[in-house]
Amino acid sequence: MIFKRKKKDIERLKLSFGKLKDDNFNFENIERYFLNKDNSECFHILSDKTCNDLDFEELFMFIDRTCSKVGQQYLYNILRTIPSDSKHIDLNEKIINELTNKFDFRIKTQRLLEKLKNNDAYYISSLFQEEHLKPPKCFFVFRLLSFTSLLSLTLLVVNPKLIIVFIGIFMINLVIHYRNKKNLYQYLDSIPQLIRLNRVASQLHNEETFKKLKPDLANSIKIIDQARNKMSFFQLEAKMQGDIEVLFWTILELFKIAFLLEPLLLFGVLKQLNTKRTEIEEVFCFVGQVDSLISIANLRAGLESYCLPIIDNKEISVSTSNIYHPLINDCVTNSIDVNSKSVLLTGSNMSGKTTFIRTIGINIITGLALNTCFAESMRIPRIRIFSAIRISDDLMNDKSYYFEEVLTIKEMIDNSENINPNLFLLDEIFKGTNTIERISAGKAVLSYLSKNNNIVFVSTHDIELADMLIDDYELYHFSEFVYGKNVDFDYKIKGGKLKNRNAIRILKANDYPDNIIKEALEISKKLDKITAANNTHNALEKK
Repeated sequence: MIFKRKKKDIERLKLSFGKLKDDNFNFENIERYFLNKDNSECFHILSDKTCNDLDFEELFMFIDRTCSKVGQQYLYNILRTIPSDSKHIDLNEKIINELTNKFDFRIKTQRLLEKLKNNDAYYISSLFQEEHLKPPKCFFVFRLLSFTSLLSLTLLVVNPKLIIVFIGIFMINLVIHYRNKKNLYQYLDSIPQLIRLNRVASQLHNEETFKKLKPDLANSIKIIDQARNKMSFFQLEAKMQGDIEVLFWTILELFKIAFLLEPLLLFGVLKQLNTKRTEIEEVFCFVGQVDSLISIANLRAGLESYCLPIIDNKEISVSTSNIYHPLINDCVTNSIDVNSKSVLLTGSNMSGKTTFIRTIGINIITGLALNTCFAESMRIPRIRIFSAIRISDDLMNDKSYYFEEVLTIKEMIDNSENINPNLFLLDEIFKGTNTIERISAGKAVLSYLSKNNNIVFVSTHDIELADMLIDDYELYHFSEFVYGKNVDFDYKIKGGKLKNRNAIRILKANDYPDNIIKEALEISKKLDKITAANNTHNALEKK
């Protein structure tokens, strides 16, 4: 039976390598470790706003190929934080290559990690990140009651009347025992999983390949193991909760009540674990890192193309060849080389502007966090990422769309003056206000953001911005083709600003009345003349 199950597991893991994970994603639990972790030493932490703009949860579900809940939480934290350096990249890549090329080694590792795939493993991190329950002030009474109960039971052979004392204490202990149950239940998920985590970590650390990740981990494993006997009580309790009618459970429960074993063991174990937070976190991170490396190997195995980025901090530039968005099937690839200037994109709706901006952001995140880009080649700096792409009214706080946008961009302005370089991703800046003020404020803000070694990727429908920002921005556009009643997009980025306007042509192709089309064209020609005159006037003023 065991052999058949092992064979089935091996076949399943073999077939799943390089494929999407078939699992439910409970992000409330997945992000627990990240939300409670002190990441202040990281180069940058992705904000909730940026994650929302870049469809982070969907990206994570695509990338995550971990086998354990510990690895899943660890991988989530990696993706939400940009590290300060790349000192571990070479070792990580060596391990990823071994996991990719050594089938038996990978399968063995995955089967070990799957011992932590139960949802209860999400709560291990609480043992080193959250405050533990404190024993009540009358805890010394618990010890006294336990001792008195044991003494009266022992002396029954000498004085049978002590049964009255034993029963009296038993009734008191009964109340204390069941009042303590709610405390015990808080740890029935995490403590048994910690025992399992430590065992898995010990087996993984026996592999020379993984030992290089943390050579001194054996000491932490040993320290946690010292509390194993007491913690095993929780493991037994968790297993027995499934069938309280079992005779053994009944006898055990009476025994625990008589001597108040549950509160005494619970607070004893918590006291021990409180002194072992550092060791528990080290073991947690070691297992999480191993699982994350398997996830990266698994991810790469399923991609038609990917590259290891060149991270160059000497020059603040972004250069990429055949980059694509990983969440779009058969995504059209694009190439761009950004050096001394930022990027302004023009083009109609649905032509690919916003998707391209998201593609750049996602690839820089995965490049810096996972050393993996969805491109043929990519050169990037270590850079912080901020975005203003998906903005909506905050009706609960009585904030309009425009006000929300103002606050988001103000945060960008504040961050633009930081000593570290920044990447700003914007879609249709200030679209919540009128044309004249949108263009005026947009030009001023975009010029400001592009200074101080910052890179801006911004899309706009306002062609006027392209002429105003030509000194600070490289101009690119996406275009469509209108024929008959059909509109086609090639989703390819092209140099220069958009010259062809097809909005009115698309109205005509869809049988709008001729008088509407005629009036729209006449107004468009008048506005073009006004814009041309203004551009000439501005050019003469500059001279």
